[in-house]
Amino acid sequence: MITRDDVLAAREAIAGRLHRTPVFSSATLGPRVFLKAELFQRTGSFKPRGVLNSLSRLSEEQRGRGVIAASAGNHAQAVAYCAGLEGLDALLVMWKTASAAKVAATRGYGAQVDLDAEGPSVVFDRLEDLRRETGRTLIHPFDSVHTVAGQGTVGLEIAEDVPDADVVVVPIGGGGLIAGIATALPDVRVVGVEPAVSNALSAALEAGKPVPVDARSIADGLNAPFAGELPLRIVEERGIEVVLVEEEEIEGATRFLYERAKLACEPAGAVGVAALLAGKIGDGPTAAVVSGGNVATQTASAILARR
Repeated sequence: MITRDDVLAAREAIAGRLHRTPVFSSATLGPRVFLKAELFQRTGSFKPRGVLNSLSRLSEEQRGRGVIAASAGNHAQAVAYCAGLEGLDALLVMWKTASAAKVAATRGYGAQVDLDAEGPSVVFDRLEDLRRETGRTLIHPFDSVHTVAGQGTVGLEIAEDVPDADVVVVPIGGGGLIAGIATALPDVRVVGVEPAVSNALSAALEAGKPVPVDARSIADGLNAPFAGELPLRIVEERGIEVVLVEEEEIEGATRFLYERAKLACEPAGAVGVAALLAGKIGDGPTAAVVSGGNVATQTASAILARR
């Protein structure tokens, strides 16, 4: 498993190399509601925290072979950026229908991109083929102790900046972020939020193990094809609540964050606020993680135009 000491060690490993992201209050959401703006992190999401911590643990032999990862875009950009910081060669396995903006950004950070996979349901098969062929080291987006520990540093910052928060609301894709935050905040109520049409963790909780799902939410950053085994164990052990939000609620929250909070987030970053706006969390001092801001212009404009 993973302990809070692992999260504290991750904070030391990444110290001074990434942003400490700001926290904003939101009077419209409530007098004691705060937004942890991870969209202002390097590459536009929380992902570099886990990636940089993972890269810091590589041996010289592993560094020489380069790294590989699979992602819809945010993890891909984070691996590309952090590999550049570390002077490592990176290959990112995405899929043909991934956001063109996220593919372009990943290449812009200097990584190679493979787009042979037809979709998220088969991207990890393609990754395994390439990993065997190249001998690269896998940097997993959510199912690794080092990844989860790095993501947990978000929780450490929330504890320092909003010390009276009774609830922390966290978007869920593969589960790495919520697992890390729950580990960092053992005495705080942590609530996970998934799109109803991209519910890898809920499906895993019901089955008692990770199972494949047909992830198809507009919150593409949360479209994990399955949940991680490690996050599942942490969520089960802590008895963490998971609530679902509909696509219309996600779009409404995205518009709210643009218009009222002035946060140009991606739909994946808005799901926690969607749950708050829908009354699915409850009252009390609350911190909601706005996890990313990497959204295609066309997607954002279409959401903003709808009412």
